[in-house]
Amino acid sequence: MQYISREGLEELKVELKQRFKARLEIAKSLEEAKGQGDLSENAEYAEAKENQAFNEGRIMELEQMIKTAMVITKNRKDDKVSVGTVVKTKSGEETAHFHIVGSEEADPAKGKISNESPLGKALLGRKIGETTKAETPRGKVKYKILGIE
Repeated sequence: MQYISREGLEELKVELKQRFKARLEIAKSLEEAKGQGDLSENAEYAEAKENQAFNEGRIMELEQMIKTAMVITKNRKDDKVSVGTVVKTKSGEETAHFHIVGSEEADPAKGKISNESPLGKALLGRKIGETTKAETPRGKVKYKILGIE
């Protein structure tokens, strides 16, 4: 099961459609490369086969993710950190906002952290006012939860 936002699920579906279109283009490339003669020494054919394998693997991965996706619904009554919430934290003198998302949507540079990351795991289930510690690249860091949206 993969937690994902409704927007993230739509992005996966768009990518899947693009991959299906790419499948047709790759098939054309393979046919053109086959027409160039000896396949054992045909770089275009080898490249097209490699592209085909990568594309097919990604299609299978996307289909599985879409099939098993658990769409995050926002529950405003929840007073605990859960997947889909935005958490305001304080660590030392720094405050930060973290959006807890599924691993597929994680983008730490944008404040989106995976529920499976050390910090995500440490924050899940916590309430406003509670503190927790998480293993980070800077070592163990203490976080106080200031707010949950």
